[in-house]
Amino acid sequence: MNGGALTQTWYLTQRHLVALVRQPVFLLISLIQPVIWLFLFGNLFKKVVELGGFGTTSYLDYLIPGIVVMSALGSSMWAGMGTLEEIERGTLNRFLTTPVSRSALMNANVVQNGISTAVQSVIILLLGLLGGAGYPGGAGGLLILVVASILLGTVFGALSNALGMLVRERESIIGINTFLLLPLTFLSSAFMAPAQMPSWMARIADFNPVNWAMIAGRSALSADPDWSAVLTRGGALLLLALAAVWLSTRTFRAYQKSV
Repeated sequence: MNGGALTQTWYLTQRHLVALVRQPVFLLISLIQPVIWLFLFGNLFKKVVELGGFGTTSYLDYLIPGIVVMSALGSSMWAGMGTLEEIERGTLNRFLTTPVSRSALMNANVVQNGISTAVQSVIILLLGLLGGAGYPGGAGGLLILVVASILLGTVFGALSNALGMLVRERESIIGINTFLLLPLTFLSSAFMAPAQMPSWMARIADFNPVNWAMIAGRSALSADPDWSAVLTRGGALLLLALAAVWLSTRTFRAYQKSV
């Protein structure tokens, strides 16, 4: 992507951010579920760490990276709805009559989603701190967790964009997202340590990109980080994010030819 395309992506990203800020109710609702997970699940399952395998004596410390990652997943999966709305309003087609970069058109809401994910992650981490959580990995560990959540959000945001271009129906996007969300959540270490999961679930979790983000974040936040886990999972997320953005752009070009 050249400098002009990057500048156009930023301008279009600002357009999405302005539209988001004008919907404060949406911003509030997007934080309600993480707060419920944080304080309800954090207290409900706080004694589960006594089973062992969590790497900490505080379930809240274990839970917070999972909540950060799940929040990124939950918000990014709906990026395709915004793309579909642009198609239905005719806004996207009007942009196609301008010389604006096609990659900028497709990736602006992915960038906006990344910015929103970063802000949301910081808020969750601050709430966790107020709730008594500790972050032994310090600022570096926190940064890696936020970056991992952004990469995961980029993966599913770009895939959601591609899905919106392909199906062009709200019901299909809602149905696919609803179908995927629970398996992606519970076939990961979001709420339970892999050592306490059935062996078949733990094996599947090894191939779940949601779990990669959790492993990278938890490893970086620990008192003795496993940098090999951070680099391998983080690298895999980066490659998957690049592939998802490429697929999203190709899907957009196929849409462009159809109009």
